[in-house]
Amino acid sequence: MNFNEIYDHYNIDDSFDNMIKKAQECLCEDFNKLEEIAEFNQLKVLKAFNKNNLNTQDFISATGYGYADTGRKKLEEIYADFFKAEDALVRPSIVAGTHALSLVLFALLNYGDKMVAITDDPYDTMQQVIGIVGNKKGNLISKGISYEKLSLDENNQIDYQNIHKVFDKNTKLALIQRSTGYTQRRAFTIEEIEKAIIEIRKANPETIIFVDNCYGEFTEDKEPIEVGADILAGSLIKNLGGGIAITGGYVVGKKDLIEYCSNTLTAPGIGKDEGLSFGTTRYVLQGLYFAPQIVKEAIKVGMLFGKVFNELGYEVIPKIGDPQSDVVQAIKFEDPDKVITFCKAIQEASTVDSNLIPEPFPMPGYEDPVIMAAGGFVEGSTSELSADGPLRSPYIAYLQGGLNYYHGKLALKLVLSRFKNQGYI
Repeated sequence: MNFNEIYDHYNIDDSFDNMIKKAQECLCEDFNKLEEIAEFNQLKVLKAFNKNNLNTQDFISATGYGYADTGRKKLEEIYADFFKAEDALVRPSIVAGTHALSLVLFALLNYGDKMVAITDDPYDTMQQVIGIVGNKKGNLISKGISYEKLSLDENNQIDYQNIHKVFDKNTKLALIQRSTGYTQRRAFTIEEIEKAIIEIRKANPETIIFVDNCYGEFTEDKEPIEVGADILAGSLIKNLGGGIAITGGYVVGKKDLIEYCSNTLTAPGIGKDEGLSFGTTRYVLQGLYFAPQIVKEAIKVGMLFGKVFNELGYEVIPKIGDPQSDVVQAIKFEDPDKVITFCKAIQEASTVDSNLIPEPFPMPGYEDPVIMAAGGFVEGSTSELSADGPLRSPYIAYLQGGLNYYHGKLALKLVLSRFKNQGYI
């Protein structure tokens, strides 16, 4: 099969083909395991659709208060079902993962309460929500809520032995961030989250355990609710959107906690009973249908990038052979120019806006300039191939998404070609 026309169009150097082929061969066993996980999660989604009698009329959009929006209720029942949660709140009015997480914190925490992050400080945007950076108006600390973190241990793992030291009678909520975020550690597995939950329950059985589930959905055959978490939140334009959902976020968990969240999102007395889906229900559910396969493809793309760049001498996170519990593959470049070159090459390979050139830019919610390569059918969708990173030491590029493996492999070839042109490899 002659790829010359394609290589010429993208100005790709074919000298990397054998290297990529060997990397794929080394990853065959890992890819087979991903197929098993994807199959299980696909059947789990289908079961939730069938059990809750998803019907054509559930896709009809309502107006006004949304009392006739039957699909909204059905969608939330399906989400609760496959997450094995008591209840769910899934709305287009939740504008981002950060909004979903913030919604939970503001709904469940009151003046005098204490929250503890047991996986070190959370993602950059959440630090502004809490108030530990940025001093934004209305943050949690400004409302009399105290915050404490438990740093990771010397191996960048949860410090299980010292969890009890950061809990007291006022510790209302424990936050666990599953994904790597903009850190130098891999995502935590369901097994590791379960171990942490056991220690939290010993320290304070009344503490609400909240998992930031962004980027982690469908990467394993269980979700955190199944190992004892009380509530989870995430975005619909990440894993669960399957590249189709156009907006939205979700919160799933115990029924009383979801009631607090719904009353905060709308108003006490209204809760989940009002709110339009704005015709997004079909997109959300169709995205959910494809999500297990899309997550599998995204992890395969990340693994291939990780394997190749590791062979080239770069440190990658997760390391080769480590468990993969999110769709993020980080590559440590120790050089801002390499991060920029990497992201520009990913943008070149994008399905949409491939002609644009990303540059580091101050982004809302971030303290450092961030370069973001994202050219997808849904703006900002990290289900689709994208890469970003804050321009700060040690200068790491975070690759995520990929609707299909072939697209990811093309992007890798383009990145390697641009790196060779710059004399980086």
